[in-house]
Amino acid sequence: MPEMNTQIVLASRPQGWVKESDFRIQQAPLPAASGGQVLLKTLYLSLDPYMRGRMNEVASYAANVQIGEVMVGETISEVVESSNPGFQPGDTVSARAGWQSYALSDGTGLRKVDTRRVPATAHLGAVGMPGVTAWYGLLKIGGPKEGETVVVSAASGAVGGVVGQIAKLKGCRVVGVAGGAAKCDYVVKELGFDACIDHRAEGLVKALAAATPKGIDVYFENVGGAVLDAVLARCNPFARIPVCGMIADYNATDRYGVKNLISAVGNRLKFQGFIVSDHMGIWPEALGQLAQWVGEGKIKYRETVVPGLENAPNAFVGLFKGENFGKLVVKVHG
Repeated sequence: MPEMNTQIVLASRPQGWVKESDFRIQQAPLPAASGGQVLLKTLYLSLDPYMRGRMNEVASYAANVQIGEVMVGETISEVVESSNPGFQPGDTVSARAGWQSYALSDGTGLRKVDTRRVPATAHLGAVGMPGVTAWYGLLKIGGPKEGETVVVSAASGAVGGVVGQIAKLKGCRVVGVAGGAAKCDYVVKELGFDACIDHRAEGLVKALAAATPKGIDVYFENVGGAVLDAVLARCNPFARIPVCGMIADYNATDRYGVKNLISAVGNRLKFQGFIVSDHMGIWPEALGQLAQWVGEGKIKYRETVVPGLENAPNAFVGLFKGENFGKLVVKVHG
């Protein structure tokens, strides 16, 4: 093993759009496991939109990253040293090791993963936090019924792609919203959505109306902005809107003002934000079902895998510009 640990830390708090200069790469001594600890070698690092909020100083549902601290993030890691009886060298685990090549853990929050059943990277996507987010938000908040119309924003992404495929398994008409013709083709032809609307093209409102002739019963919200406004105008009475994220506003200094929110009253809409880490009790059931569906080919996914931890800042900036296709992962070791 090397003597030093490569880490990426927060160098400055972004003002508007996140920049590569908001991060700094540094070297730290490689720690050793003792007193019930395990030393983890990072194989893959997940890059996710929520990380942008952790870079801010404002109060949030989770602790913000402080200047000079290692950026937070989920990883698939290998146990290389252990003084914890629950883990042995060679175990592959899901961890919150952050943006670094090695990390120490006392075992809290570590989850062993079976890479024989599904690939390691899938445990950061379709069979990881994004998949559980999709499963919980759609099934527990959205409550789709057979024959209903479900609309999903960011439909080609790690969460949206799983949402739409679960909705199809439940017998729904599924309409995606994605950025660009290539992503829309993928959503329809590979993921099996009934239709997909390119939000970058002109005529979003007209295209959404044509794709949802019976209105919208469930809208899985990942984006916000103009897409949310267009959807609100198409919602049926008692439609449900699980609110997972609003990536359109994450880097905005002047946020979009939603104009059609008044429809929430007349149509008695259920509009509920959620954080999936608040619901750890459902994770075993969700992960088991997701792994089964992926293993059976009922849920498909796509990944963008970036080689090298040093390239994580550039890849993260690109995430908010739609440069990735599917789940964004950094290959650190392996």
